[in-house]
Amino acid sequence: MTETTDTTPEWFSRDELEAVRGRLPILYVDAVPVRTDDSGAVTHVGLLLRVAPDGSISRALVSGRVLYHERIRDALLRHLEKDLGPMALPQIPVSPQPFTIAEYFPTPGVTKFHDPRQHAVSLAYVVPVAGDCQPRQDALDLVWFSVEEAASPEVQAEMTGGQGVLLRQALAYVGQLP
Repeated sequence: MTETTDTTPEWFSRDELEAVRGRLPILYVDAVPVRTDDSGAVTHVGLLLRVAPDGSISRALVSGRVLYHERIRDALLRHLEKDLGPMALPQIPVSPQPFTIAEYFPTPGVTKFHDPRQHAVSLAYVVPVAGDCQPRQDALDLVWFSVEEAASPEVQAEMTGGQGVLLRQALAYVGQLP
C-alpha cells in the first residue's frame, strides 16, 4: 500500500518523492513574514527556529512545496498557517508576485541556495502578517527581529541553505536593507 497523507490523495509516498526529487526540480514557495507600520514600511521580520534533519538548529523562512493542482496563493496560505498558526492573518494579494526566484541545488556552489535533498525552484514572497502568530508543526519558535537585527551577521549566520541571502534580497526589495 502506498503511504499518503489523509487529506491529499495525490501526494507522493516517501519513496516516490525521493525518486521524483532525483529526476525533476520541485516547485516551492518561500515566504518572508513581516510586520509593517501604518505607512506600509517593514519594521520587523519573523524568523522560525527549526531543527534540521541532521539535528542542527537554524533560523528559517516559511517554506514548502506547492501541491499538484494548487494555486501559488493557496500554497502560501497553507504554509503560513502551518508554520505561524491559523490566527497569523497573512495579507496575500489576489495575484501575488514573487520578489525573486531562488534555485536550490543539491550540489553546493551552483547558486547561493543549497538543498542536499533536491533541485528545487522557489518563488519567494514578502508577506505582511497582521495577526497573532504561534509557531506550529516543526517550528520550535518564531522571533520577530527588527530589520537591522535580521540583516545582522549574527542572524545571517544562523540561517542555512542560502536563506540568509534570500532574506537580504527581501529586505532590499522592500527598501529596508540597512
